[in-house]
Amino acid sequence: MKNIKLKHILYIILGLAAVFAFDYFLLSNTMEGDAHNHEHEQEEKRQESGEKKTSAIKEVELNEAQFTASSIELGTFSLKNLSEVVNANGYTKLPPQNQADVSVHMTGIVKSINVIEGQFVKKGQVLATLESPEFAQLQEAYLTSKSNLEFLKLEYDRQKILSEENVNSKKVFQRTKSDYDIEKARLASLDRQLSVLNLSKSSATSVMSLTAPLSGYVTQVNVKLGSNAEVGKPLFTIVDNSKLHVDLLVYEKDLQKVKEGQNIRFVLTNQDNTEIIGKVFNVSKSFENDTKSVAVHAEILNPTKSLISGMYVNALIDVGTSQVEALPADAVIRADGREYIFVLEEGHEEPPHDKQEGHSHDDGHGHDHDAQVGHTHDDGHEHKEPEGKTYHFQRIEVKTGTSQLGYVQVTILKDIEKDAKIVLKGAYYIQSHLLKSEGGGGHQH
Repeated sequence: MKNIKLKHILYIILGLAAVFAFDYFLLSNTMEGDAHNHEHEQEEKRQESGEKKTSAIKEVELNEAQFTASSIELGTFSLKNLSEVVNANGYTKLPPQNQADVSVHMTGIVKSINVIEGQFVKKGQVLATLESPEFAQLQEAYLTSKSNLEFLKLEYDRQKILSEENVNSKKVFQRTKSDYDIEKARLASLDRQLSVLNLSKSSATSVMSLTAPLSGYVTQVNVKLGSNAEVGKPLFTIVDNSKLHVDLLVYEKDLQKVKEGQNIRFVLTNQDNTEIIGKVFNVSKSFENDTKSVAVHAEILNPTKSLISGMYVNALIDVGTSQVEALPADAVIRADGREYIFVLEEGHEEPPHDKQEGHSHDDGHGHDHDAQVGHTHDDGHEHKEPEGKTYHFQRIEVKTGTSQLGYVQVTILKDIEKDAKIVLKGAYYIQSHLLKSEGGGGHQH
């Protein structure tokens, strides 16, 4: 009986032990599962946080070759008056005194031509030579008259003395004086003719030199060798672009705002957006034809060699003094419904890798380097080592305002350094690299 009770007690103990062991097993599995799930959730949160951080910071890295090839221009804000202005269109124009048609006063045959269209010439430079027997005849008449005048002068002086002493009659003296005065006037006339024709006064020749009346560029050559140069027909045309100015057409509603001395800014309609400045020096007092617009004349303060007469321009006349920070329109890009600019963060030299030993990255890839050809990853892709200077650009969100003549008002939505270097040209090239880095796979070094 005693043995039966001991067996029952032993079975009860073993049963309780089995129950406790089973409960412990279930509890430990539940705790391990909760811990694993918690770690998994933390890892997902870390990944999401990293993705958000990466998406918030938009940076692009260019090497020196990419920077140079893309012709990126750096600069800063310009202060521009974009609101208190009068918009006007017009064209470049030359005053009449800076244009010349070269013609002849006597007909002749073209013997030589010394210039071509587009050539710059100085005042007095020989453009061509003409040949005609009339040139020699005119010089002969001048030399003959000069010799006769010398004789008549001596005769006049002699007759004057004799007349004062009452040796001869007054009639003889008066005739001598008349002959002398006539020859003197004839010589003066011949002298002026030779000067106009640019002919020599010391010897007779049949060749005349045709010279430039002003310094400038030859725009037309209307003769050829052997052709007959006719009186009054232009043989050459020369323009002097140094006094080029702008004629702007201002409509009646804006006329009262425009005054002499105001500054203007203009760009060429069919050229790049290079800004040229000037100043109003005259406002016309009558309407241009039937357009109900008045011509406003402005001198050009920073002329360029590319300016020629007749170019169309788009201009702004500053009628106020309000200025805002502005950038070239090409400096602002639009992406995802927002507007951005790129700012240069820094330029630095890449540290050189050891040419003898390999190194390992945090990504777990082993790298064996060669001094000439870069290195190879375990994934089979060959990667070139970056060399030389690199440029880091950060994309900054902005808000734009008034836009005029290729410039736009810009407000920065994030603080940047006062002397920060902003990309003025090449922003879309940098943006394309940003899109590649976001959309492409793999990793870059």
